[in-house]
Order: sequence, then C-alpha cells, then structure tokens
Amino acid sequence: MNDKTPIDFWFDFSSPYGYLMSERIDPLAARHGRKVRWRPILLGVIFQATGSQPPVANPDSARARYIVKDFHRSARFMGIPYKPPSRFPLPTQNAARAYYWLHGQDCGQARTFAHAVYRALFVDDRDISAPDTVLDLAAAAGADRAQLAAALTTPELKARLKTECETALAAGVFGSPHVVIDGEAFFGADRLPQIERWLETGGF
Repeated sequence: MNDKTPIDFWFDFSSPYGYLMSERIDPLAARHGRKVRWRPILLGVIFQATGSQPPVANPDSARARYIVKDFHRSARFMGIPYKPPSRFPLPTQNAARAYYWLHGQDCGQARTFAHAVYRALFVDDRDISAPDTVLDLAAAAGADRAQLAAALTTPELKARLKTECETALAAGVFGSPHVVIDGEAFFGADRLPQIERWLETGGF
C-alpha cells in the first residue's frame, strides 16, 4: 500500500509554464511512487489577492519580452510541442470548473481532459475560454456533454472553484505552476530537476 502523501500541482490553464509542468509532473512522480493532485485555479484571483501582476501585464517591458522568448526556449529544451496562442491570456473558469466536475465523476477522465485543454491552447491555438470548446474537449475525453453543460454554471461548481482558489492562497500559492511536496513548495517548470532530487533524497 502506498501511504506517501500526494503531490499538489496548482496551475492555471492559461499558464505556459503550467503547461510545461503538466507534461512532466505525473511520470516524474510515478517514478518515486507518488500520485499527483491536479488543482486548477484562477491566476486572476491569485494576483488580485496577492497584489501581483501577470508577467506579461506590460508586453513592451524587458521582463515580458524575456518571458515570451523563454516560453519558446523552455519548450524546446524540454522537447514539448508549443505554439504561442493568438489569444493570450484567456479566462479559464469554464475549463477549471469542468475539470472539478469531471474529477467528481472519473479521475482519469479529468486528467485526460486537463491535458487536452492545455494542448488545445498551447499547440492547437483553440479558444479554451469558450464553453463550447470546453464541452467538446470534455466529450472527447468521454464525458457526458449535456450533463456537463448543465453543471458548468451551477452555484455548487462555482463555489468549488472559489474554495480551491482560497485553499491555494492559504497554502501560499502565488502563481502557476506551484508544486507542493510534503509542505515544500516549488514554483515554476524550471524547478523540475529540484523536484526530482527532492523526491529521490527525501529533501536537501
């Protein structure tokens, strides 16, 4: 029996670095006998609560130009397909709510959907903010499209996402991706080597 605590993976579906982390975190964790809890959040809520701004808030700044270039470089370095979306950033509440609804039905289905959403945005340049896109991706993952469509705007699902954002803030999450292993936080896809060492050694 595996009694190791699951790894928490906090992310926003509009986060390029979250996308890169999403392609690597599960197999890395599995090599060390860990499971991963995927926990989509809304960066807009996080930034508002923490007084932060998204890295590309000022697209003409040196920081924004660097980060846009680094998105490409990091994807090439990691061997992960990446195409900059024509619409960025996008609202992701529909995708996040759909994920939590799916997770309540079938964890594997929810994980398949999450990968599909990220790849739809960062490979296929699809508008993941659109409810129809979210429903199509969920249906392709095996979900009941009509049932999810009816659930997307319910108070219960809205409250679930709100609670997850509040839980993330309480856990010290300030951006995406944010990975927490046994209370130790790692921010950014470039922390994957540190995450692997941490899992190998139990800490350093």
